[in-house]
Amino acid sequence: MMNNDDAAKQAVLLGVGLDNTDGHKRITRGDNFYLAGGSEETHERMTETVIKFNEKLARRGKHLQELSREEFRDMMREAEGK
Repeated sequence: MMNNDDAAKQAVLLGVGLDNTDGHKRITRGDNFYLAGGSEETHERMTETVIKFNEKLARRGKHLQELSREEFRDMMREAEGK
């Protein structure tokens, strides 16, 4: 059962692509993320990154809202391949 503190600690990754020139509206939702906009290439890259991020999160057995800033930053860099 969730209490009020748990509900207040939910988190989501938000990706916004601003390089769309073809007029397509791209929106992708998933566990822990919402992606909007971007060119086909940018949107695909954002999608791949959040999927890799979620896989890393699952392997650690954590929820997004449980990560420290440092853990989040490290995991996102790994997911981006940097």
